[in-house]
Amino acid sequence: MNQPATDRGQTELPGLPQRLYAASPSRLTTWLDCPRRYRMQYLDRPSPPIRPQRAHTTVGLVTHTVLRDFWDLDPHQRTPSGVVSLVRDAWTGAGFKDEAQSSRWRSRTTQEITDYLRTADRDTQPVARERSMALKTDTLAMTGRVDRMDEREGELVVVDYKTSRRTPTEDDARTSMALAFYAAAGSRMFRKPCVRVELHHVPTGEVVAHEHTSASLERKIGEAESIARDLRRADAAFRDQGQQAPYFAPNPTPLCRWCDFRAHCPEGQAVGPERSSWAALEPDASD
Repeated sequence: MNQPATDRGQTELPGLPQRLYAASPSRLTTWLDCPRRYRMQYLDRPSPPIRPQRAHTTVGLVTHTVLRDFWDLDPHQRTPSGVVSLVRDAWTGAGFKDEAQSSRWRSRTTQEITDYLRTADRDTQPVARERSMALKTDTLAMTGRVDRMDEREGELVVVDYKTSRRTPTEDDARTSMALAFYAAAGSRMFRKPCVRVELHHVPTGEVVAHEHTSASLERKIGEAESIARDLRRADAAFRDQGQQAPYFAPNPTPLCRWCDFRAHCPEGQAVGPERSSWAALEPDASD
């Protein structure tokens, strides 16, 4: 039987100031998506085993790795052949149906990254790549890792890579808590204005952007603080009551068919059969 997790960093003593709640954007959004998944991912110890990596995750990880390491190449190596080498070194066959499918997607991913980089300023080094970011408020200590930050005309721009088959929208950029956090944290850490956030859809090269204001950034950080207050209560209840705490009901949706923890969630399994490991890339392929 799972025992309640002990989170020493969140234990409070009477009369002492309350510690800042430590969280990442992904922790906060996982709670919003499904409290049960949140419990299994962040609180249960040991955490339940998750399913093997899916093919679309492999594509995403490789794409992010290549776009991080590309800027470490000498300028004369920032070429299509350089991308081929980076993809080859980073590629794994995890999640694919067979070697033929893996090879086909390796070639496709290489071409998509190459086409995306044709539109990039390959001579200008980004300000940050896969950089840890941090921001503290009166109640929250938030950390995360930004894909990229550029400097353009004296201001910073947050760049987040997207690799799913769905093209992101301006609303995705506007409502993203993570992007707002990176903008607010980047402005404080680098002491330069940062209000523009961009989603770069690598498969199509499309860029969608949103220009925040200081007020809209404050609202997004306030939203994060509100979620953190809920999580502080839920975490405390878990320490006292374990899995019987009342805060962790599942939130069944069609996404349950993709969930890494569905094997441990009867309500999620009831939504429908699990999708194949490659269905996000080739939804019409036979399972």
